[in-house]
Amino acid sequence: MSMQEISRSEAIRVVLNYQLEPTQLPNLFNKLGTIQYDPLNPLGRNPDLTLQARVKNYKIDDWQKLAYTDLDNQDRHIYDAWDKQACLVLLNDWPNRRVLHKWGRSWWENKIFAEYPKEVKATKAALKEHGPMSSLDFDDQSTEKNWRGSWYGPKLVKNILRAMWDAGEVVTDHRVKGRHVYGLSEDVIPAELFNAPKTDPKESLKWLILRRHQTAGMLREKAASDLWFLPIKAAERKELMAELVEENRLIALDVEGIKFHTLPHILEAKKARNVPKMHFLAPLDPIMWDRDALEHLYNFYYRWEVYKPESKREWGYYVLPVLYNNQFVARFDSRLIKDAKTKTATWEIYAWYWETKPNEAMLSALKDAASNFMNYLGADSIKLPKKLDKATRETLKV
Repeated sequence: MSMQEISRSEAIRVVLNYQLEPTQLPNLFNKLGTIQYDPLNPLGRNPDLTLQARVKNYKIDDWQKLAYTDLDNQDRHIYDAWDKQACLVLLNDWPNRRVLHKWGRSWWENKIFAEYPKEVKATKAALKEHGPMSSLDFDDQSTEKNWRGSWYGPKLVKNILRAMWDAGEVVTDHRVKGRHVYGLSEDVIPAELFNAPKTDPKESLKWLILRRHQTAGMLREKAASDLWFLPIKAAERKELMAELVEENRLIALDVEGIKFHTLPHILEAKKARNVPKMHFLAPLDPIMWDRDALEHLYNFYYRWEVYKPESKREWGYYVLPVLYNNQFVARFDSRLIKDAKTKTATWEIYAWYWETKPNEAMLSALKDAASNFMNYLGADSIKLPKKLDKATRETLKV
């Protein structure tokens, strides 16, 4: 199939009509397949912020009802996995993710599995005997000095559990204050999925490539490797994508000189009509994944600055982009501040930056968006920055 040419405005319409169509919580996970997880929690976590932009009346932590068995849910619908970074993924995807488990084991083979076989065996035995456990629940809390300062820290059992998690030998049964509580995969994943026949590795890789497009809506062929996060090099990924185009499972697009791909059903979204509305997006929302594509399509520059030193931040610690219709019109830095004594919560905005001069319709949309966001946060009040124009201040007094 030859490459289709579409304009930037058409590409934007395709992505936003697909991404921001309102739906219910389980349906949204079915639709996107993957939502990136991040433990930082200034306004809810990244999954919360991603979901509140798409699910009406969504509240912080509602997603956990679909993920963890200790929260009264009948059927686990999603689980924690390493996908495009740490993510929440569909439980039914387990068989196709074995190709990532194999890759994950290879990362840890020398450091953990070959070096500490007895300790790995003891960890499995403890989980089998006691059921789900966090790293703090194990008797052996020994550390390795040369691991101090490493990503997972010096504690041996924590590294073992993470290695087993990447290798698919354990999964997150639930979390306690964000901390993983691990269970053996065969005890958590339904038997029909855990014991499902092996999938062809090449088909699993193709499936992962399609899943990336399903989640993002549209991706540049040359998007950064950390966005794809596949156990193959760029050249092999390119070959597999070419095969998917030949098989009519992917559509190649020329968007004003830049090559993108999307799925056939997503391209149909360009026929839908946009409803004027304002959305506050998560820093790691699928729409935000490819920052270079943001600049090409929307002429919007965005970088997440949470890990930058404060003196080097241009916009702030945890800045959310603001989307109105088909345009990014603002960004703001804020937190939810909880008062344990009064049991109240305040949405405190530290800085608000307009990308364009707001008109009356935009301010009206902002009022609705801010009201919905306060409902999502469970905030009792709002605190505004001193440096804020009069029109925006009056609008945000919700």
